[in-house]
Amino acid sequence: MEKVKVLRRLLETPGVHQGPACFDALGAKLIESAGFPYCITSGFSIAASRLALPDTGFISYGEMLEQGQLITQAVSIPVIGDADNGYGNAMNLKRTVKGFIAAGFAGIILEDQIAPKACGHTRGRKVIPREEGVMKIRAAVDARRESGSDIVIVARTDARQAVSLEEALTRCKAYGDAGADVLFIDALASVQEMKALCQLSPHLPKLANMLEGGGKTPILSPQELEDVGYKLAIYPISLIGVCIRAMQDALTAIKGGAVPPPGSMPSFEEIKDIVGFNSYYKEEERYATSTNHQP
Repeated sequence: MEKVKVLRRLLETPGVHQGPACFDALGAKLIESAGFPYCITSGFSIAASRLALPDTGFISYGEMLEQGQLITQAVSIPVIGDADNGYGNAMNLKRTVKGFIAAGFAGIILEDQIAPKACGHTRGRKVIPREEGVMKIRAAVDARRESGSDIVIVARTDARQAVSLEEALTRCKAYGDAGADVLFIDALASVQEMKALCQLSPHLPKLANMLEGGGKTPILSPQELEDVGYKLAIYPISLIGVCIRAMQDALTAIKGGAVPPPGSMPSFEEIKDIVGFNSYYKEEERYATSTNHQP
């Protein structure tokens, strides 16, 4: 509950707040160490790292929940969880929301794609009827109330690419009216379209998806995003992308009879510190006894 309060205070704080995406506990810990106030989980990256499969509906609710709980337990900053389309109808979605609350998430992103879903910046996306999307947001609000939680509900629509900008804007307003806390249209195609979202329901914060490396949405600086009217900016594939390239380079070096050069990776001592060996040793000393041998 404290992390939810921190996230809600962040939404009331001036400026744009950046939240890189992680796919495991180590990535979340590095995000926190770098000074970011929150992070998100990326279904795209979790599907890639856990299954080596595309973000096309292969990853299940249970797998996402298990990975998410490991992430939320590793950090003290709020984590916003990618819950895809809720993994079914309104009743399934209620279970999903309650599960994400129990797993320690401060926020949850829910989208309106049909099953199986697709990555927002790829082809083949289709959305459920608008009325069904509204009912699913209402179900999420009910699940939150029934859980005694105040988890932040981020309503995402993929209608911009599946239908039209006008439909996406109409859906966002309806989702906000149904109780969503943050509005998010994925794959907006211009700054003008981004401004149109931010002018909608001015009392609700907006989320910008800065898909790195060639998405449909223009990549803007934090100041530019603030000027447009956004409150949250997420970066979904930076960590998985640099990991893929670094692993490819390391494997090339090893196959060539060498090891990765020193500048391409932390030293062993640095790695041990990052994952907590030094902290472990300090805590271990608290419970040391006068003898370390068996009687």
